Amino acid sequence: MTLYLRPVHFVDTPVGLPDGAAARLAGGMQWFAAYEVTGDGERRVVPVSGVAALGERAALLHARITAPRAPWVLGGRTLRFDQPQVAGILNVTPDSFSDGGAHVDDPAGAAAAGMAMAAAGAALIDVGGESTRPGAALVWEEDEARRVAPVVERLARGGALVSIDTRKAPVAEAALAAGAGIVNDVSALLWDERTLDVVARTGAPVILMHSPDPKQGGHGRDGYRDVVTEVFDWLEARVDAVVAAGVERARVMIDPGIGFGKSLADNLALINALALFHGIGCPIMLGASRKRLIGALSNEAPVAERLGGSIALAVMGAAAGVQLLRVHDVAETVQALRVWRGLRDRALIG
Repeated sequence: MTLYLRPVHFVDTPVGLPDGAAARLAGGMQWFAAYEVTGDGERRVVPVSGVAALGERAALLHARITAPRAPWVLGGRTLRFDQPQVAGILNVTPDSFSDGGAHVDDPAGAAAAGMAMAAAGAALIDVGGESTRPGAALVWEEDEARRVAPVVERLARGGALVSIDTRKAPVAEAALAAGAGIVNDVSALLWDERTLDVVARTGAPVILMHSPDPKQGGHGRDGYRDVVTEVFDWLEARVDAVVAAGVERARVMIDPGIGFGKSLADNLALINALALFHGIGCPIMLGASRKRLIGALSNEAPVAERLGGSIALAVMGAAAGVQLLRVHDVAETVQALRVWRGLRDRALIG
């Protein structure tokens, strides 16, 4: 039987509870007292103290869910996973869905915008040179590398931690050589299989995102029987494959791919079930900022008017233990997380 565990019954603090009655979620700020157990059509709630009776698969998932995530130490910078962090989105493209054209052909201006995000509290600047919105034109890899490398170099020289958002091995190589520390691949290293070699050879951490057809652009969809378990299974298998190819498991992050080949109902189901994905044993990134689902739930609000929804989704992610929130509106999200974290700190001490 395929078994899944989703942490539920979150509690403010384990203080005052019997030993073993609550568990810490991925070494972070959240504690929970039970699991929703699903498998083969069955759904029930089991106390954390009862997980040992559920068998080997449950024991593995429980160990992954509760294990602290080791920080990524990258040169003089460290990305911690014991509390939610923000990754600022910096597009140097003419056609990205939200801010396309704002920084194209202006490396100095783009880098200044990225440094402003870092000053506003972003732990990571995610630089992309190709739009992955539905219908976007494919960018030749040398053009993409020329777009991103000067920006990455300026950011790294300024002391920012940088990830490169790309599907292409030559772009990843150029960005890493320019000072990027992390590869963020929406195709989970499947669009250009040479990128897996780059990641394995350099030891760079990698972010693997789910999409239903990564080799075709990530937006096709045949429909899901159960989107949550199917995305979980896909990501679990993909992490195992990447680890088998020589990438250290502790250097892998996962992303459920909100908006990529998924309906509104699919996206909402995934966001409600985010805590389940800790069972893969990797840090989680949530990229829901300004996405279509917000407009769909708010009278078709245009991209520029989706800040409130973006903040709501970011706080929802933090409450589910997500370690990295990829956002456009850094200062506002950082402020929201500081308030959320203050509430959590106070709750923990009673």
